Amino acid sequence: MMNTSHSSLTDWGLAHVLIEKQFKILDVGCGGGRTIQKLAAIATEGKVSGVDYAAGSVAVARRTNASLIDSGRVEVQHASVSQLPFSDGTFDLVTSVESQYYWPDLLKDMKEVRRVLKPGGRLIIIAESYKGGRYDLIQRPIMWMLRSTLLSMDEQCKLFHDAGYTDVQVFEERAKGWISISGQKP
Repeated sequence: MMNTSHSSLTDWGLAHVLIEKQFKILDVGCGGGRTIQKLAAIATEGKVSGVDYAAGSVAVARRTNASLIDSGRVEVQHASVSQLPFSDGTFDLVTSVESQYYWPDLLKDMKEVRRVLKPGGRLIIIAESYKGGRYDLIQRPIMWMLRSTLLSMDEQCKLFHDAGYTDVQVFEERAKGWISISGQKP
């Protein structure tokens, strides 16, 4: 269901970041693996890795991307954003679609993502739930029950800066209630 419901949001968000064909990309909170497919279709000479803390999501993402995994262009691992199983400076781009709200320690986890980025690499967060967004009043009680963290655009910018990112960019599609925030590792 998530693969279908977040497809347009993902396309819109990814349009706000440069993706080159040889990029090494990590999708944090990869869910059912549809974003991995989209990224692999763009980074045709690169490699896309996905991580998710839910074993069920990892299994679905692996099934969704079986042929790409067999070709060696994709890998999907069971892991937490708090302790990514990758060396420092591995990725050109890290994406997170509709998952940042659930990260256990936002500042620490943002720094952990920065660790695995190459110098000049970017993190992009894409979401349809955020404080002050078009559907905030409807979404906030649900997100609270899920124990998630909703941030406003200003709070996201501050979080990116506090975690050591530069060139922070925010895009909002107000009519649809979408937000995209990205920052660069110096």
